[in-house]
Amino acid sequence: MRMALMQSRFGLVAIALVLLLVPAAAEPFHHPSGEWREYNRDWLAACPDTIDEDAATYYGYSCFASTGSQELNSAGLPAWKLTLVHNRLTGDVDVAFTGAADTAQVDVTRPLHVEFTGTLPQSFDFVADLETRFNTTNQWFVADDARRDALIAQMKTRNAVTLGVPLTNEGEPTRKVRLSLNGVLASLDFMSSYARRVSEY
Repeated sequence: MRMALMQSRFGLVAIALVLLLVPAAAEPFHHPSGEWREYNRDWLAACPDTIDEDAATYYGYSCFASTGSQELNSAGLPAWKLTLVHNRLTGDVDVAFTGAADTAQVDVTRPLHVEFTGTLPQSFDFVADLETRFNTTNQWFVADDARRDALIAQMKTRNAVTLGVPLTNEGEPTRKVRLSLNGVLASLDFMSSYARRVSEY
């Protein structure tokens, strides 16, 4: 009887330790900048408090979620980013790549390659397949809806993606950038849930 009691107590202690070691589920929080945010593993998702239909950038009427490279630029920000942009007016979700490295200039005359483990790389031409929007020059959106949706579908089922970024750097024609996809599903859920939650509209 005493042995059974000890085993029972040991079991409860073990369960308690496991619960302490498991990270808490992501919880939305309100940031002082005026937006709801949620950290989902390697992704950060955000929805501003207000919706401005006439905004000059997607920030005014979108929720967005990003992951970045471990490589940072001189501003301490990721040199390479992958972003999902949820349009709060239409419900569409876009995919954008950002290059902000200090010592690497993207060569837009050659294609960007996107590769998931076990599949052939996908090529995205900077003229035919990608487009800049608003006032940015270093952020490229997937232009074709079908390719965009197929890319998002793959992102949902994988834990990482590797970008083959073409560069103008001498001696480094392409930079391989591995980005985590852990947190994509939760970020998409957050953006969908908070898309219409605003303090004033």
